[in-house]
Amino acid sequence: MNWYVIYTKPKWEKKVAEKLNQIGVECYCPVITEIKQWSDRKKKVEVPLFNSYIFVYLLEKDRNSVFQIAGVVRYLYWLGKPAVVRDDEIEGIKSNLASPNISEVSVTSIQVGDRIKLESGAFSNQEATVKEVSKTHYILVLEALGCVLKIKYK
Repeated sequence: MNWYVIYTKPKWEKKVAEKLNQIGVECYCPVITEIKQWSDRKKKVEVPLFNSYIFVYLLEKDRNSVFQIAGVVRYLYWLGKPAVVRDDEIEGIKSNLASPNISEVSVTSIQVGDRIKLESGAFSNQEATVKEVSKTHYILVLEALGCVLKIKYK
């Protein structure tokens, strides 16, 4: 069994997760608590961590069963195959969200022109500028070292 990523209609993440649980499909919709302000009040609401995405845990042969639920759009694909998320990554998300030390969480994607700090590998702790982002690789400029770094995905 694998964790797959389902793309849902916007704002349907929690509804889809609830319906999937009702038909016996194990799923995970990570949520965070935010304070929303209206003109007359403030309220704590749970919002999905990843907009329009939820994770489902099922066998490859049972993948089509999710399409009987309203709000499910499609599976997320990576390099022509359904995206599979490792168990330890799901557990990492769960444990990090359960940590009492976290006060704010946000998810952003890497864009061309962003300045990033490399956290591991041979160029650990080096700052780089993102020059290119594609489906197969990143190209980073390491100005301090005077080089260009191409990182390919597996």
